[in-house]
Amino acid sequence: MTDGTTARARHGAAALTGLVLGLLALGPGLARGFLLSYDMVAVPRQPLTALTFGLTGTLPRHVPSDAFVAALSAVLPGDLVQKALLLAVFVLGCAGAAALVPTRRALPRLAAGVCYVWNPYVAERLVLGHWALLLGYAALPWAVAAASTEGTRRVVRALVPAAIGGFAAMAVAGLPAVAVAACAPGDRKRRARAVAGAVAVVAALSLPWLVTGWLRPSGVPGAPSAVDAFAPRADTPFGALGSLLLTGGAWNAEVVPQGYGTGVPVFCWALLVLVSLAAFAARMRRTDRPAWAFGLSAAAVAGFGAAAFGVVAAPALKRLIEVWSGFAVLRDGQQYTAPLVLVIAVGAGLAADALVRLVRPRERDAPAGGVAVMVAVMVAVLPVVLLPSLALGAGGRLRPVEYPDGWDTAREIVRTDPVPGDVVVLPWATYRSYPWNGGRTSLDALPRYLDRRVVTRDAVVVGSTTVPAEDPVARRLDPVVAGGGPLVPALRAAGVRYVALDAETGPDAPWRARLAGAEPVLPGPALALYRIPDPARPDEARAPLVPTVMSWIVMVSLIAWSFVTRGTTVTRHISRIPRRGRAP
Repeated sequence: MTDGTTARARHGAAALTGLVLGLLALGPGLARGFLLSYDMVAVPRQPLTALTFGLTGTLPRHVPSDAFVAALSAVLPGDLVQKALLLAVFVLGCAGAAALVPTRRALPRLAAGVCYVWNPYVAERLVLGHWALLLGYAALPWAVAAASTEGTRRVVRALVPAAIGGFAAMAVAGLPAVAVAACAPGDRKRRARAVAGAVAVVAALSLPWLVTGWLRPSGVPGAPSAVDAFAPRADTPFGALGSLLLTGGAWNAEVVPQGYGTGVPVFCWALLVLVSLAAFAARMRRTDRPAWAFGLSAAAVAGFGAAAFGVVAAPALKRLIEVWSGFAVLRDGQQYTAPLVLVIAVGAGLAADALVRLVRPRERDAPAGGVAVMVAVMVAVLPVVLLPSLALGAGGRLRPVEYPDGWDTAREIVRTDPVPGDVVVLPWATYRSYPWNGGRTSLDALPRYLDRRVVTRDAVVVGSTTVPAEDPVARRLDPVVAGGGPLVPALRAAGVRYVALDAETGPDAPWRARLAGAEPVLPGPALALYRIPDPARPDEARAPLVPTVMSWIVMVSLIAWSFVTRGTTVTRHISRIPRRGRAP
């Protein structure tokens, strides 16, 4: 068997393991229907609108992920697209992390893969609905391996999932790739060339959201008051910093896995993390350490520092945001611990490999080989044993649902209306707890369901803190909607054609009394729709079209160019590991 065939077999085993873990994690969520959880919203057919490409006044957090989903949902049912993307996170993440472990033994590599996709970071971000971020998380090990070798095409291919995910995904995968390129072995000229290539790739793949965000007419809001709301929080007995070290610490207490952070399991998990870090550090001291080791270590330290900033220096972060709103990306700092999670996962694989070497005698066919296999299997399954609440739809939090019939009817009414105008959604809030979604919290789905500009109040309430709205249209309408007077005259003047009530739709709902003068075209009960006659033409400052189109052309062309030649990112890198005889 050739090295290439062996490498493909290793990747196949790790990918299959990731698929099994994904099936276990999603569980009943894999049934037909849509998973709606916090920021994760899927619809039957997502239209391509100005919102999809970040051309409206909203921040382009969903660019280009929404466009990718919209393109796929044009040929596949939307719920299948959603499940495929979630499973891809587990498959790519497990295979990539497994391939980074410098050993030919299969089980230690699988231990790393399991640890990377089954931990509090993945569990909390999955329930938060940050599937786009998790695409970047899955791409991270591939990007690390690619950046440590010369070859721009490999870096581009490795970062394709992160490019699809958008800003957060590129931050957790692209920036570590730059760090790896900067710390890779070689002379100064080689490193400079590698860094320049990695930076250029990250920038080019980020253009769709970078251009629309930078050229957004109303600028990028900072909201320093949100620092405390989105700061990492303690979900273990070890405080906020200890929770970050253990790969948890998300700002939302409601997404912490059930049973995590208490009892014996959290101390066992802490021990596993510490042993894994020690194993990784021991490998760092060896001369045969992987080429990416220093760069990944630097990215892990920097990511942990960024996450801890909001905990240990919140006033300083608020001041920085006041100086430049771009520092607001550090508010939800826990997401930047992704490189640290990868270090822990690779360390778990190295620890498993060391245990195998301890218990396995030198003789190749000795019976004690069974003990070595058992030890490696125990390490591999330990994350699943210690975090069982990630299984079966994240402990029942991810349940598929179907949209009520009224939603399709409303979409057809809006789609076939030739009169232009926006859609305002009431109640005036960002998140919903739809009864037909089991009361689980999710973003309002109408902005992705309808093919018009949909205006919601995108202010976010976290505890006693309200993060101000970012959409300029929502900010203009806020005093009118928040007041108690009639809505129709002001909405007509603002260019609103429809008002949709997707909650509190009963006949006695207070919103109905304020819509005098609007024509009820859909009575409910799941969704009520009112049409406002003769609205003014919507007048909204938007990001310029030509630079946006050019940014998409550059990104798509770069990705297409990267696939001109054959080969994958990690396979070639790992296939250079010398043979050491049989391995469990």
